[in-house]
Amino acid sequence: MTARNKGQQMVIVVMGVSGSGKSTIGRSLADALGWDFQEGDALHPQANIDKMSAGVPLGDDDRWPWLDRIASWISNEGEHGKHGVVTCSALKRSYRDRLHRAGDGVCFVYIRVSRAQLERRTQQRQHFMPPSLLDSQLHTLEEPASDENALTVSGEETIDVMITAVRQWLEARIAR
Repeated sequence: MTARNKGQQMVIVVMGVSGSGKSTIGRSLADALGWDFQEGDALHPQANIDKMSAGVPLGDDDRWPWLDRIASWISNEGEHGKHGVVTCSALKRSYRDRLHRAGDGVCFVYIRVSRAQLERRTQQRQHFMPPSLLDSQLHTLEEPASDENALTVSGEETIDVMITAVRQWLEARIAR
C-alpha cells in the first residue's frame, strides 16, 4: 500500500458487533495489504472471556483494560513504523476515541450487518461470546459519526467487494 511511500503509519481498526465478520475481513484485508494483523479477541483478559462465556455482557469497566491492550498494540506498530489491521468491536465513540489516541494513522472500518444476518451468523459459529449477547451489543453500538475517520461497509457484500471499498478509501485518504 502506498502509505509507506507517504511515511505515515496506518492502523485500521475493523469494527462492528459480534458476528459482523471482523475477523474474516480483518485477516483478508491485512493479507491483501501486506500489513500486520492482530485479532482483538485474543487480547481480552481471561475475566472478560469467562464473563462473556457465561452469557454476561461486558460493561465499560470490563472493556477499558481490553481497549488499552489494543491501543498498546497500535502504539507498538507505530513505534516500529509498521502498518496494521486489528479487530475490535469498538462499539462506542468513547472506545474509538481511546484507540484513535494510540496513533495518528488510526482509522476505522465499520461492518454494518442486518440483525437477521447477525442472528444467523452467531448461531452458526463456535465462539466464546454466545448469541444471547447480541442484544447487548446492538444496544451498546454507537455507529461512527461523519467526523470519526471511519468507512462503513456492508457486511452482506462479498469479501472482495469490501476489500476493494477499503482500498479505494485508503487510496483517497493517502492522496490528500
